[in-house]
Amino acid sequence: MTEVRCPGLPADWINGWLAAVGVTVLCPGVRLRWTRGGTPHAVLSADTEDPVGIIADSWPSRATIKDLPICRTLKNTEDLPRKVPVKAFKVRAAVVRNHSFAWTLSSTITDLHVDKEGKVGHAPFDPPVPRGLVLHERLVSLHSSVTNENLNEKFRRSFEGTGSRIQNNGLGFDGTRIGAEADKASPRIDPVVETLAFWGLALFPVRGTGTDARSRSRVRTSTIQRGWVKGSYRNSPPFFTWPVWGSPLDCTAIDALLDLWRADRVDKWSLYGIHDAWRSISYAPKGTSDVTRGYKSERIDKSVGRFHPGNRVL
Repeated sequence: MTEVRCPGLPADWINGWLAAVGVTVLCPGVRLRWTRGGTPHAVLSADTEDPVGIIADSWPSRATIKDLPICRTLKNTEDLPRKVPVKAFKVRAAVVRNHSFAWTLSSTITDLHVDKEGKVGHAPFDPPVPRGLVLHERLVSLHSSVTNENLNEKFRRSFEGTGSRIQNNGLGFDGTRIGAEADKASPRIDPVVETLAFWGLALFPVRGTGTDARSRSRVRTSTIQRGWVKGSYRNSPPFFTWPVWGSPLDCTAIDALLDLWRADRVDKWSLYGIHDAWRSISYAPKGTSDVTRGYKSERIDKSVGRFHPGNRVL
């Protein structure tokens, strides 16, 4: 077995964790485990080949990225703007139902919640960004920044934590890209990590609560994405929880593990080989016009026996 340690993908970084999981989605022959002690980081492994070489061989082409089911414009369907009408979602869903990457639609939007304008609900991992860019347009920008020259070296550097950063907002939910309030510099991100993090979303479908705000005066709940938990206080933001484990698991095994584990049953983690877990802390917008979104993290305290969520924001 060939292993690659990835200190550049630490478990306490939501994008690093999603990127590590995304590798197993993109490359079914690669497995993922996490180190113990301190802040765990990802370890990628494969039976015979170098995992980095497998990732380079599996890296999606520009044509593949361009024609994903969530693209704004797709032949024989209606356009998907940032605010997606129910009809447009239904037409698109019917056309791409058997597409290899249909998950790109089911992990970002759902018609099981409709807002007062008749638009479908978005997943927490599909946040709004400036200029109304859709998630697919953000992904295309990221992917185009990772040229095919020296792919292996680019992946190794990103996994080591020394990858090149570019001026870009990325997918829009990495809290580490947000500087101090007095810092006016544009966000900078690692496009390799961001692109792999998008692939990690395959294991996090979004659904709704069956609510239609057009027919109700108040709707307290809307969309629910796998791994996300409602805060314990009224109007507190939802948060994402994620575990780390010690045994090498492929994508299918990680999917099964995410079905079994619960953040609030700390006493049961060891049954599933989980040795640590984190929860997200949301960025608090500075006003109604602030569309910035981002999630940082805090470690879940294993010593308490049970996990009690609080109302935490950045």
